Amino acid sequence: MDFLIFLSAFIVPLSVFYIVGFGVLSGRPVFDDFLKGAAEGMKTVAGVLPTLIGLITAVGVLRASGFLDFLAKLLEGPAAVLQIPVPLISVILVRVVSGSAAVGLILDIFKEYGPDSLEGTMASIMMGCTETVFYTMSVYFMAAHIRKTRWTLPGALLATAGGIAASIILAEMMVK
Repeated sequence: MDFLIFLSAFIVPLSVFYIVGFGVLSGRPVFDDFLKGAAEGMKTVAGVLPTLIGLITAVGVLRASGFLDFLAKLLEGPAAVLQIPVPLISVILVRVVSGSAAVGLILDIFKEYGPDSLEGTMASIMMGCTETVFYTMSVYFMAAHIRKTRWTLPGALLATAGGIAASIILAEMMVK
């Protein structure tokens, strides 16, 4: 265990030194390559920024307007059949759009129920085994200029549903 702790403290600096050293030994202009990559990265950020702002604004509006709570109330029946606690409905709806907004909702769950409660455990596992589908797709597909997503959205939503199911099953096994 001590070796893993030691390794984790030095893995990033060792990786940087390896990359720079390999570039220098190969005769590459390392600093010029770095500047070129940084410039391309800034162009990517500038291209993706409007999408990010739109998603963040949309989630903020949904949460502040109370529409998210309204949707959660509508879905209480189906959620009860699937053994999904009511507080997690909002987290599930928001998680596919924004990770940071979902974290805010999870912190509210932690304050009300506690992190070791069934709801807190489900939320924690869910954050680890699901992805922000729409955020990820919009950012990466916009950056790569991909217009036709084909089966990405259905596959990602299916994987998210699997992650939600796994979080419910695992949390119930852990809490009991």
